[in-house]
Order: sequence, then structure tokens, then C-alpha cells
Amino acid sequence: MKRMEVVLGDITKLEVDAIVNAANSRLAGGSGVDGAIHQAAGPELLAECRTLGGCPTGAAKITRGYRLPAKHVIHAVGPVWHGGNDNEPELLASCYRCSLQLAVQHGLKSIAFPAISCGVYRFPIGQAAQIAVTEVAEFLKTDISLERVIFVCFDDMMQQAITQALDKLTDAG
Repeated sequence: MKRMEVVLGDITKLEVDAIVNAANSRLAGGSGVDGAIHQAAGPELLAECRTLGGCPTGAAKITRGYRLPAKHVIHAVGPVWHGGNDNEPELLASCYRCSLQLAVQHGLKSIAFPAISCGVYRFPIGQAAQIAVTEVAEFLKTDISLERVIFVCFDDMMQQAITQALDKLTDAG
């Protein structure tokens, strides 16, 4: 629990080893967090993304950070919410696991996550927060290399949802 924290702010400003991008499957930039990351990183990020051949929902790929303070961007493709009957919770959980695995494989010590799938993909915030916190906590139980995992929230509602999920985890543990 000491390695997880919640902040309200702009993920593109964080000085961490990697920030996670809530990407689309084409890795082509988009709106919301995706657009902000691409804009802050510069055109080199999109050029590298074009060499990766896209990314399936539930998976992640890594690039350099270019003009960002973060050294790397991990592009995780979250599910679009269709009511919960299209395996959305498992696909979202997989985004977090794949991102964490990539961070460890590349020797990274710090990673920052946005609220994957909670913007235009409409995943319910409370459920998404619980999945995010649970997946990170489970991963950190067996991994000692990651020193810092930050949940970066775009608004007070998301910050409250992540904080409540962390509190629930602390109370249960």
C-alpha cells in the first residue's frame, strides 16, 4: 500500500519512468488523456506508435516519452463499456497487468496510471477504480522492483473513487 498513491492533476507533467496512456487500438492519438499525451510528447511519439502495428484491447505496448518528463509511455487499450457483458472488467484488469509487466520488463521503478476507459469509453468510475486498485495491489504483492505507482485523477470524482477503493483494500487487508 505504501507504494501506491493518488494525485489530482495532469499526467503529462509527472517525472516518472513511465506514464500510461489510455490509448485506442490504432495507437493513433485521440481525445482526452490520449490526445494530451500525444500533444505534450510531440510528433515523434505518433511516429513511433505507427511502427507498432496497433494494440489489441486489454493489452499494452511501450514507447519512449520524447518531450514528456516521463521517460516512457505505456499505451494501454481499455475496453469501451457496453454494459458489462462483453468482458469489459477482465479487459480493463488486463490493461493494468500488462502495463505493470511492461514496466518491470523494462526495469522501470515508477509508473503513473490515468483512469483507463473512464472518459469517452464510459466505464463506470467506481467499478474501474476498484479494478485498478485491486490489480495494482495484487501485482505489488509479488513484485518488489516497482517502487511507486501513482493513480492520476482528472477530477475530484475520480480521485474520490480511487481513494475509496484504496481505503476498502486497506480495511480488508
